[in-house]
Amino acid sequence: MAKRKKKSPSMAKSADRHHLYELSVQCAEAEIDFVDDMYKKIHGRRAKRLREDFCGTANVCCEWVRRRKSNQAIGVDLDKEVLDWGRDNQLQRLKSSQRNRIRLIEENVLSVDTEPMQIISAMNFSYWLFKERTELKNYFQRVHRQLADDGILFMDAYGGYDSYKEMEEERDIEDGDTTFTYIWEQEKYDPISGNLICHIHFEFEDGSRMQRAFSYDWRLWSLPEIHELLNEVGFSKVTFYWQGFDEDDEPDGIFLPVSEGEADAGWICYITAEK
Repeated sequence: MAKRKKKSPSMAKSADRHHLYELSVQCAEAEIDFVDDMYKKIHGRRAKRLREDFCGTANVCCEWVRRRKSNQAIGVDLDKEVLDWGRDNQLQRLKSSQRNRIRLIEENVLSVDTEPMQIISAMNFSYWLFKERTELKNYFQRVHRQLADDGILFMDAYGGYDSYKEMEEERDIEDGDTTFTYIWEQEKYDPISGNLICHIHFEFEDGSRMQRAFSYDWRLWSLPEIHELLNEVGFSKVTFYWQGFDEDDEPDGIFLPVSEGEADAGWICYITAEK
């Protein structure tokens, strides 16, 4: 009797969720472009010391040390699995001299102590995991204390009337010779608490699906709430940078400082808080 061929694993089973995330969600180069250039615009000189809170795979830390030989980075995250992935897959692609300028810390951002930093970054809406006002204020207080006198906190936020909907959005992503589909699901929003449950799924050309590759239990913070808390803990200046749209009504990736936003269905902004 002929031996039955062993079935190959599906594309979903063999895919790496962190690699897919970086292809779909995070553009470290654009993020560091904004952080680096905005710091220089505000202070007239380049920063050297960056701390990435909720750093995940430390992709942003790696991009920071690539920029200049004087740059140093600290990444902070509670998740050992994702930090180990970053060490094995991101830091290993760096030169040894670049790796020596990164320190990854497995700790809570609410308890970690680091040297005074010129930049602390909390991107990809990561600080939204603090769902109570006292928690988020405590985080902002700790960041304020651990920034150098010329330090700046960088964050992002999103909103618009689509952010309150229970919905899914899909986008096709190319990965070499293959294409996969990134799916952003807003599963549940509670208008009383502001709690928001979201997931990222991936679908592949063979029909397989990586269900809930990432899940988020957040509070959908509004910009006035964030602004008020930053002022309360002592930041001297808070600025919002609004993303524009191109001729096809697609986001253009250009963020400009504004004093008044637009009531779009969906918007994304950067926030700087100067010590």
